[in-house]
Amino acid sequence: MRPLRYFSALLGLLATLAASAARAGDLELIQTRGRDLVNPNGEVFLVKGIGLGNWLVPEGYMFKFKKARSPREIEALIELAVGKEDAARFWQRFREDYVGEEDVAFLARAGFNTLRVPLHYKLFMAEPSTARSDEPVRFEGPGWTLLDRFIGWSRRHGLRVILDLHAAPGGQTGINHDDGTGFPLMFYVRRDWQRTIAFWQEIARRYRNESSILAYELLNEPISTYHDEDALNPLLEPFYREATAAIRKIDPKRIIILAGAQWDQNFRVFGRPFADNLVYVYHQFWSSTRQDAVQEYVNFSLRNNVPVLLGEAGEFNNRWNHEYRLLNERNRMGWSYWTYKNLNSPTTIASIRPPAGWDKIAALASMPDPTLEKANLSREEARAIIDAYLEAIRFRNVEIRPCYLRSLGLAPDLEEACVEQKRAGRGD
Repeated sequence: MRPLRYFSALLGLLATLAASAARAGDLELIQTRGRDLVNPNGEVFLVKGIGLGNWLVPEGYMFKFKKARSPREIEALIELAVGKEDAARFWQRFREDYVGEEDVAFLARAGFNTLRVPLHYKLFMAEPSTARSDEPVRFEGPGWTLLDRFIGWSRRHGLRVILDLHAAPGGQTGINHDDGTGFPLMFYVRRDWQRTIAFWQEIARRYRNESSILAYELLNEPISTYHDEDALNPLLEPFYREATAAIRKIDPKRIIILAGAQWDQNFRVFGRPFADNLVYVYHQFWSSTRQDAVQEYVNFSLRNNVPVLLGEAGEFNNRWNHEYRLLNERNRMGWSYWTYKNLNSPTTIASIRPPAGWDKIAALASMPDPTLEKANLSREEARAIIDAYLEAIRFRNVEIRPCYLRSLGLAPDLEEACVEQKRAGRGD
């Protein structure tokens, strides 16, 4: 049971939503200036962000699934469990409720200034109907409505948005979270390369006048360590050059974020910056919190006089969050932690309480050859469990972890709640 004082602090956050909306105003584009990002008035803008993982790009570990890990595998598992029609209803409700305006307002009030949104191209583009490479791209799907609404919420609450292509056509990483075939085909197949650039051109066309969007992050974690780095790494910067040129014809002043190769950690693939308003991003989990953990990226920033951003970090303990955040801030690097919401997790801001019976769904999704019979699960029971999960993901039903927010230097009004969390043995 949550402490009474924690409830009071949380209510205090929600009570200021109107004030949060009022302060949004008309945002203007943030730009780069040397190693910093700056507001139009010239003040340094240090990114304090959180990633909205699992919302538009589902990942198996956030459902406690061991075999159904990629979006397509998760979709097949849900359909097996509840049938095609109920699966379609599940995904509609999931996308409606996993991130709602209450979540956005809460994150703004807590003190974040940026939300990083992973995108899956399939929610925005129709699949080709032929094998022809010149077939026109059709931009359609539920993603546009969801993204428009989300951007509106972010604008209303004074937050900036990073649009992050987590799953590109063909896949850019070669692992489950890009929802590809297990190979980074975007670099092998010319049509996938072209469709990825077309995706960003359409994003630029639709949002070129939307100043709440901080940046376009062209690819998430391109080219994993499991693939031919010697052949693929030399293709990464040429792709970035081509995509940036295509975007800049439409949206000339937007910041563009370039991720390093091999989990965003390899900056040796980069030459000197080839355009203005570029930001380079690295990811780091579970590393040392000493200066040597970031020195390579600091050197790159100093050598090229460009901003470097920590794009993902976390999923560890709050002490590490605190020390690693400070390490980046001391080196003039903003940050975006991973991830906002997860199922039954001590390492996220919002922890979803697993509904009764979820272990059966997780067991089904962890079998090499899943069947309802093997999981001792009827379709009716599966529907009831999944409906309960859809209720559990809503903001009003999650457990907020105040010590996580405090580890990021945010939500000072939750300090007392954090102390009580530690006393209860649930904070570190």
